[in-house]
Amino acid sequence: FTVFAPTNEAFAALPAGTVETLLKPENKDKLVKILTCHVIGAKAMAADVMSMAKADGGTHKVKTVGGCELSLKADGGKVTVTDENGNVANVTIADVEQSNGVIHVIDKVLLPKM
Repeated sequence: FTVFAPTNEAFAALPAGTVETLLKPENKDKLVKILTCHVIGAKAMAADVMSMAKADGGTHKVKTVGGCELSLKADGGKVTVTDENGNVANVTIADVEQSNGVIHVIDKVLLPKM
């Protein structure tokens, strides 16, 4: 798996009350959708993302575990992730390897179209 993990600051930058609202039991499905839209079902190191983006003319589109489409771009050694709403997150820490994949830390929360 590849997980794009937002920082605490990214969650704090959401509109006031967003996190609290998402944590309510009645919003579990919405929360699951948001979280699974940060996960890709294959391990993709930063170098892999850069290669795929280059091969696809600069932007590589990928489906997430949650069914969202993300656009991955690589420019000048930096990777960005754009969600379905056009919000752009920068990868601030890449290639944090885990036993079942890799984590890339991002500076924004990716939101699906709802």
